[in-house]
Order: sequence, then structure tokens, then C-alpha cells
Amino acid sequence: MSSTRLLILGTLLDEPLTGYRVRQTLELWGADSWANVAFGSIYHGLGRMAEEGLLEIVERGKAGKTVYGITQLGRLEFHRMLLTSWYEIQPIVDPFQVSLTFMDRLDRPELLGALRARIKQLELSVEMCKRAFGGKQAYGAPRHIDENLRLTVGMLENQLAWCLQAVKRVEDEELP
Repeated sequence: MSSTRLLILGTLLDEPLTGYRVRQTLELWGADSWANVAFGSIYHGLGRMAEEGLLEIVERGKAGKTVYGITQLGRLEFHRMLLTSWYEIQPIVDPFQVSLTFMDRLDRPELLGALRARIKQLELSVEMCKRAFGGKQAYGAPRHIDENLRLTVGMLENQLAWCLQAVKRVEDEELP
């Protein structure tokens, strides 16, 4: 299932928008950080979903600014995708976990350096996410958008805890 597809359909539920406004909304929500949205793919997605009958072109404005609205078929597809994502557990693809597979290919000082650098990055990321709580509402984002930040903080804190333990295990020669 495409997160971008679900986000585009959901963004258009209440009113027709241009691709630019869809992008602005998703940027406000921070979707690039928790949904892996490539903002350039929004325009392609809009066109494709219009071809599929999920969206309709409401207006063709000046300078190629097309306004899209969601069709009844699009609303049904949104609802199907939304429920599917609530009920199905999907793998979280993280390149770091792929790298863990090959941690034995790094010498101990290199591995410890990488772990310590990752710890600093994780600490900064947690701090930045926590500072963002509540800030998006001032710009019109719904209050529940912060739940994505809370979930992200939880995942980052878990990875941070693992990294802290891994440093000790590497130092004690229990890893790799």
C-alpha cells in the first residue's frame, strides 16, 4: 500500500486542492519524516489517481495549476486503505537494520564510533521531535498530527536504548 496515495486521498477529503496545496499540507504535517513521502511524487500520484477515477479535475487554472477533487470511488479507496493500514502490521523497512546484519564486518573501534555517532544523532532527533509537539497546530494542522511525532519519538528512544546497550556489549566483547 502506498502511504503517499493514502495521504493524497485523505488530504482531498474535505475540499478540492491544487497539487501545490496538497504538498503544503503534507509538509505542514511533517509527512516527509514519518511517511517517507517524496514530495515530487505527489504530482505524479494526482495525475495517476485522476486516470484511475479516484480523483477528478475540478478546474484547470492558470500556469497549469490543476485543482483536484476526490470522487466517490476515491473516498471508498481511501476508506479501504485506511482500515487496511489500521488492521495489518507491515514491516518497517530501516536501512540501519540491514546494516546490523553486517556489523561483524566493522572492526571494534569503527563499530563503536558508528554506534556513538548514531547515539548523538538519535538524541538530537528525539529532542527536535519533542520541541515540535503542538507547534504545527498554529499553522492549521490537526491536533492529532502530534501522534505521529509521539510514535516517532518512541521508536527513536527504543533505538537509542538499543544503541546504548550495544556499545556496552561491544566493549565487553559480547558483540559482534
